[in-house]
Amino acid sequence: MKKIFTALLLLVTMIFTGCGGSDSAGNSGKLSVMLGSNIVSLDSAQAIDVASFEVIADCMEGLMQLDSEGKTIPAIAESFDVSEDGKTYTFHLRDAKWANGDPVTADDFVFAWRRHCQMSQEYSYIMGDTVACVKNADAVIKGADPKTLGVSAPDPKTFVVELDAPVSFFPSLMVFPTFYPINEKFYNSLTAGSYGTSPDTFLSNGAFVLSEYIPGAANIQLKKNDSYWNADNISIDGFQYQVVSSSDNALTSFKNGTINVVSIGGNQVEHVKQDAQLSKNLKTFSSGELNYLSFNQDPKNHHAGALSNVNLRLAISNAIDRESLVDNYVVNGAKATYTAVPLDFAPNAKTGKFFAEDQKQFSDVVSFNVDKARKYLETAKSELGKDEFALNLIFSNDGDSNTKIVQAIKSQVEENLPGVKINLQPMPKAEYLSNVTSNNYDLALVGWVPDYNDPMTFLTLWTTTGCEIAEHWSNAAYDKIIDDCTTGSLVEDYEARWNALYDAEEILLDNAVIAPLYTSANSLLIAPFVTGIDFHVAGVSRVFKNVKLTK
Repeated sequence: MKKIFTALLLLVTMIFTGCGGSDSAGNSGKLSVMLGSNIVSLDSAQAIDVASFEVIADCMEGLMQLDSEGKTIPAIAESFDVSEDGKTYTFHLRDAKWANGDPVTADDFVFAWRRHCQMSQEYSYIMGDTVACVKNADAVIKGADPKTLGVSAPDPKTFVVELDAPVSFFPSLMVFPTFYPINEKFYNSLTAGSYGTSPDTFLSNGAFVLSEYIPGAANIQLKKNDSYWNADNISIDGFQYQVVSSSDNALTSFKNGTINVVSIGGNQVEHVKQDAQLSKNLKTFSSGELNYLSFNQDPKNHHAGALSNVNLRLAISNAIDRESLVDNYVVNGAKATYTAVPLDFAPNAKTGKFFAEDQKQFSDVVSFNVDKARKYLETAKSELGKDEFALNLIFSNDGDSNTKIVQAIKSQVEENLPGVKINLQPMPKAEYLSNVTSNNYDLALVGWVPDYNDPMTFLTLWTTTGCEIAEHWSNAAYDKIIDDCTTGSLVEDYEARWNALYDAEEILLDNAVIAPLYTSANSLLIAPFVTGIDFHVAGVSRVFKNVKLTK
């Protein structure tokens, strides 16, 4: 099925107390959390963005969860068993309750999983044979009877999942919101289409519950869920989200004590590093988000299909100075990236090395080399019979960093590639999403956050049916490798599968389907009395249930 990218690159998220200085924050037991954009949906079957998934994960819990080190540990499932062939998982549920007092049962998972596949939304793909391989998921997504999905509830405390093929990282997938349960009785009591649109239409089984929420509003209030199975270990009374797009204002508030934790970028990071006191509070970590240029190769698009020419795409990719981009315009600890899988992500289970550790393996086609870029351009001009190209680059202007980045890309490309012009088209997030999913762009600045800790979360994006940002590229050899690594001959041979994924990546970059730019980082100022925020590279990136506030 089709997959849409999780929101937008450089989503600015900041956490701060609403009451001011450290004493008031420590006494109130409450935080205010700042989001860089509005959430799209609190329906786990329809959410597509980082902000939505985060709020859902605050209030909901699946079979498994991640600990502070990113390891998969039990959540609603107290334990699970795996069949000898690796194709059947039996989850044993703990005594857990919904916020209304109903028990969380295996039927809640059966209902939610069937519904997700039946609704056939953007993230339904994750249950199918490119990722989780749940039996018959792809058929249900295409219209088959949901009852044929490979899930069952032999009793209220036992949830059984049958797979079409073994999936080594299957337990870690259970952390992702698409696999969360929904209380069927509660859902069926609602007016059609109203689920997740207000506190009264959203039922929690996680650490927090919604207390105030209106779709599109800038303020969301959460409070501690006393019915949560692990409520005794939740220290804060609740917190609020506030949508704010400017991190400049947040940095000022951090300095005067009204903001406790701030995500910063650009010149702010350099400013903080030069301040002896502020720099003590600075923490930077990889986000696992790959930022790249998407090339629309549709030969029928509104610029006569110029980007269907591989040499033009290679010219643009090799005309971009990624090191300058991260050093002078992103400036938050991001790393220049020359691979289709980001840095500091997906460690090999046998060697411990990250998948993208070798950043020079594809340097023949992904580099900063103006002479090479111009040779590609001359070939493209000859093949296309044109000397000039005017291309639109769309990007979201919801945050305050993207504009500087695309301006730098425009400047580099136009300076290094005579005859190529880039027209920048900023737009709000919703409009941006609409354009990239309706084929209305030439170039798009994209940020993809990994859903799970395996290279496949990126490489499946570019299969023939892999993503709603399809790039209009199809390659049979690439598709076969991905198929072999998901349900085919390489599934049970770890080393062979790993090497085959590099082969797929080579095909992708030789064809310049995308131009990788950088792996994002999160640079945060964290007040010393705020502890316990968990950050993860894959899935839901921030978790607040372990937060503690001290004087």
